[in-house]
Amino acid sequence: MVTLISYKFSITYNIDLTLISIAIIFPLVFTIRGAFRRREKALEHLSLFRGSLKTVENIVKGSKLEEKDVKTTKDLINKCSQGLIDYLSDVVSTTKSHDKNIEELYSFLLSKRDIIGGGTLQKVSRFLKDTYDSADNLVGIHTHRTPISLKAYCLIFVYIFPLIYTPTIINKIGIENPPYLTYFIVVLSQFILISLYNIQDQMEYPFDKEGIDDIDLDLYNLERDK
Repeated sequence: MVTLISYKFSITYNIDLTLISIAIIFPLVFTIRGAFRRREKALEHLSLFRGSLKTVENIVKGSKLEEKDVKTTKDLINKCSQGLIDYLSDVVSTTKSHDKNIEELYSFLLSKRDIIGGGTLQKVSRFLKDTYDSADNLVGIHTHRTPISLKAYCLIFVYIFPLIYTPTIINKIGIENPPYLTYFIVVLSQFILISLYNIQDQMEYPFDKEGIDDIDLDLYNLERDK
C-alpha cells in the first residue's frame, strides 16, 4: 500500500540509511544478543543445579545414614529438582513449593547431623549453596526478560519501517524503473526485520518448549535416565 501510494503521488526523498540502522537494526540485534546470553546462562545454571543436587545425593549415599534415611533424602532431592522444573515449565506459578522442598531437605539432613557428621554436613551445605544460587538465577531468568519498553520500541519501528523506507528506495533506484524492484526490496527488508523480531521473541523465554531452540528441561531432571 505504501509503495503504491508513493508511486501514485511520486513521493520520494533521500534519508541516510545509517539512521534506519541505528533506529531499528541496532536495538533488534541488541535484544537478540541479550536473549541468547540469557539462554546460555540458563543452561549453565541448570547444569550447576542438577550437578549440585546429584553430588549431595552421592555424599549422602556414602555416609553412615541408614538405608531408609538415604531413600528419604533421595526422595527429597528429587522433589527439589522436580519443583524447580515445574516452576520453569509454568506447571506451578510460584516458587513456594520449590523453596519449601529445599528447606525440607536441609532440615532433614540437619536432624541427622550426629549420624552424618559435622564435616560431611558442611560439604553438603556447600553444594546446597550452589543449588540455592543456581535456582535463584533461573528464577530471575524466568521472571525478568527483555524490557517491555524496548520490545515495544522495536515492534513499532518494524511496522512503520515501510513508511520511512519506501520513498527512499524509490529515490535510489529511480522512479522510472519498474515498480516490482521496489516491491521486492521493501518486502524482503520487512521480512528480515519481522524474522529478527520473532527470533528474539522465541529465544527470550527458553523454557516454554514453543521454539525450536528451547531448552529441554527433562534433560536436567535428576531422574532423566529413568
